[in-house]
Amino acid sequence: MKGNFKIVMLVICIIAAVFGILVFAGLITIGSDKNEEGSLGTVIIWGTDKMQNLAKPIENFNKVNTTFTVKYVQKDAETFDEDLLEALASGTGPDMFFISNELAHKYSNKIYTIPYTSYPLASFKGTFASAGDVFLTSNGVLAFPLTIDPIVMYYNRSILDSSNVIYPPTNWTELTNLVPSITVKDGSNKISTSTVALGQFSNILHAKDILVTLFMQAGNSIVTESNGTFSSVLDSTDSKYSLSSMLEYYTNFSDPLSDTYSWNKSLANSQDYFSSENLAFYFGYASEMETLVNKNPNLNFLVSAIPQIENSKTKVTNSKVTGIAISSFSKNFSTAFTAASLMSTGSFASDYIKATSYIPARRDLLSEKKTDAFSPIFYASALYAKSWIDPSSEDTNDIFRTMIDGTLSNSLSTNEAIKDSSAKLDLLLAK
Repeated sequence: MKGNFKIVMLVICIIAAVFGILVFAGLITIGSDKNEEGSLGTVIIWGTDKMQNLAKPIENFNKVNTTFTVKYVQKDAETFDEDLLEALASGTGPDMFFISNELAHKYSNKIYTIPYTSYPLASFKGTFASAGDVFLTSNGVLAFPLTIDPIVMYYNRSILDSSNVIYPPTNWTELTNLVPSITVKDGSNKISTSTVALGQFSNILHAKDILVTLFMQAGNSIVTESNGTFSSVLDSTDSKYSLSSMLEYYTNFSDPLSDTYSWNKSLANSQDYFSSENLAFYFGYASEMETLVNKNPNLNFLVSAIPQIENSKTKVTNSKVTGIAISSFSKNFSTAFTAASLMSTGSFASDYIKATSYIPARRDLLSEKKTDAFSPIFYASALYAKSWIDPSSEDTNDIFRTMIDGTLSNSLSTNEAIKDSSAKLDLLLAK
């Protein structure tokens, strides 16, 4: 009897081991709505969203998926990166975690890369907007996209009305043409009302992200990946338009001798200057709308799509993307895989969007018609937004600061500044 029992247990162990190998090799596909048989127990997901935002969506998700349970743990945004690294290193980390494009590179070797045999590339691209492609690698998927936060153009209606400007500009040429009629300067060239906050780095809230937008519109992806290796393409010659001309366009707005002079480093932070009703156009993220309202409830402003290159056949804006990643150290991988895929493709995503007012990454959710003054622009911008693997926000800020400041001081030509930045970005990506 004991002998038979040992044989049975041995067979079970062998079958379990083979199944595990097949799953990780991508030969057995898991994660569809109809395949939850191997998904049992409780899995933990970490994020920085308030518990009140996730409580109901998680509750609804667990009611529908009765074979397993997802538990959300709220972490401090300031220490999330450090806490997650320590937890994963000690073996006490979560099974899943919310991750942004700014952390994807840092955690790429700690995330289970989902092979395309388990989640086909065509399914991914058909389900999520293009900004979600930031989580795609040559070997598979790093995370399931959940939200997109695109850069848009906020504008002061009162300033435009007073300047006899009927509509906000749709391309960069139109924007430059508006500078003489909107920017107000005294006899000593001191600016009191600015058309747009461009040209500097230190007092422009999203200087790097705006310049990246210009580069993306020129056809440059900033970073590329091949076989798990990330590298800079800032110095690539494959772009439709010269990045040098884009950098020159940007910095000209801070040149006192230029016709487009509209900004300098003595002015207040760009967001504050807009809130104080001294700036006509402010480039910021869709998620900033509530902040702008709170800063000045009387501010008469609306939102428009970010300008594009004149006569360009396609639209592009930069964005931040958040997705759900699966820890490669999860002790309950099957359930984590199923939960992550269902959360991004099922009703959880829509419940989450309703609870947070974030902008969805799913194409079907972006197709929903909104009637308020802001969401239609936010949703449309998210659909044509792109994103990039930023290896370290703080370090890349320094790289782009040097690029802009070096150009303004004439210590570097625009070509030299871009080549220098590309070399530094490569070193950062190699760490």
